Formats: sequence, structure tokens, C-alpha cells
Amino acid sequence: MSQAQPTCGAWDADKIHRLPVRVYYEDTDFSGIVYHARYLHFFERGRTESLRALGIHHSELIASDDPIAFAVRSMQIDWIAPAKVDDALIVETLYRPNRGPRLIMGQAIRRGEQTLCTAELEAVIIDPAGRPKRPPKFMIEAWTPVLTLPSD
Repeated sequence: MSQAQPTCGAWDADKIHRLPVRVYYEDTDFSGIVYHARYLHFFERGRTESLRALGIHHSELIASDDPIAFAVRSMQIDWIAPAKVDDALIVETLYRPNRGPRLIMGQAIRRGEQTLCTAELEAVIIDPAGRPKRPPKFMIEAWTPVLTLPSD
């Protein structure tokens, strides 16, 4: 018997990582519409799986000899249209050029061709004490091929 592994999505030729997600009843309010805070969960999954698809794993970062983690510093969200229970969605994540300890990302949640929600995010790499820290060379090398300019 094979062991099923959850998908981490994939980076496409357009430098956008796409992760399929399904809306479950637990994601919705009493009306069957996705509760606004659940979009943050979908975006987090997209960010985590985009890193995983590049070979960067949170558990390995924090357990390394020089431990680091990510912290969200700021996020701008626009809710455009509601998602509903049983919807099949795609979480899109793209990386923008960064400086120092920052990683800038653009994200969108789509149902087919329709954009339901967008976000612009700044994450900061931190050490265990919460101080900003520059990314290690292997991380820069991993995400450099997928960086996109805002006009891309």
C-alpha cells in the first residue's frame, strides 16, 4: 500500500505557485460563506507550500544550527467575492524582490478564473529571540529563480 502525500502545489512557468484547496464546512459561517479570517489560513498554506516546493521546510529552519523562522510583518487584504462551502479554490503565491531579512509576496485566491481575494504581504526572517536576520544563501538561491517584478 502506498502512502498518500498531500500536494504542495507547484511553481508554474509564469513564476506563480498554485496550491489547490477545498472549502470545508468548518471554513464557513452559518450562511455557508467562507468566514473572512479563514482566508488567512488559505494564504498561509499557500506561502508554506510555496516554500516547501522550493525545498525550504519550516521544521528544518527552526531545527538548524542557526535557527530561523518567518513572521508576518504586514498584510494588505482585499476581499472581492465570497467563496462558499465545497468550492475548489487555487491559492496563488508569487515572490517579489526583497532586501535584507524581508520576503515580499503577492497572493490571490481564485475560483476558476474569478479572483475572490488578494493580499500583499511582507514577512520577516527572525531568529529565536525575534530579531530580524538575513536569509541564508541557500534560501536566496532557492527563491531567486521565481522572483517577479510588480509589473510582471
